Amino acid sequence: MQEKKEKRYNRHKRIRAKIKGTKDRPRFSVFRSNKHISGQLIDDDKRTTLVSISDLELKKGKTLDNKVNLAYKVGQLIAQKASKKKIKKVVFDRGGYRYHGRVKAMAEGAKKEGLEF
Repeated sequence: MQEKKEKRYNRHKRIRAKIKGTKDRPRFSVFRSNKHISGQLIDDDKRTTLVSISDLELKKGKTLDNKVNLAYKVGQLIAQKASKKKIKKVVFDRGGYRYHGRVKAMAEGAKKEGLEF
C-alpha cells in the first residue's frame, strides 16, 4: 500500500512542477480518498486557499448519492463559489490521480457551471 501512495505522490510532484496558480487563474486542486472528495482553488503566489469545498458539506442531512454523482455536485458547487469571488479561469491539478471517474466528474461539474480550464 505504501508503494501505491508513493507513486501517486511522485506523479503529483511532477504535475506541480509544471503548473502554478495565480490570483487571476488559481489552481483547482483535487483530493480524493476512498470515501470522500474535496477541491480547492489555490493562489500559489500568496500561498492561500481562495475557495474550498468537500462532499461532507453536501451530505449534511441529505440522502447519500453514489460517489461519482457526489463529485459532480462538488464540482458544480466549487464553480458557484468561485463565480461569487469573480474567478472564471483555473488551472486544473488532478493531484496525481487519473483523469477518470470521480476526478473527471468533478472537473465536468465545474466546467458546466462556467469555470474555464
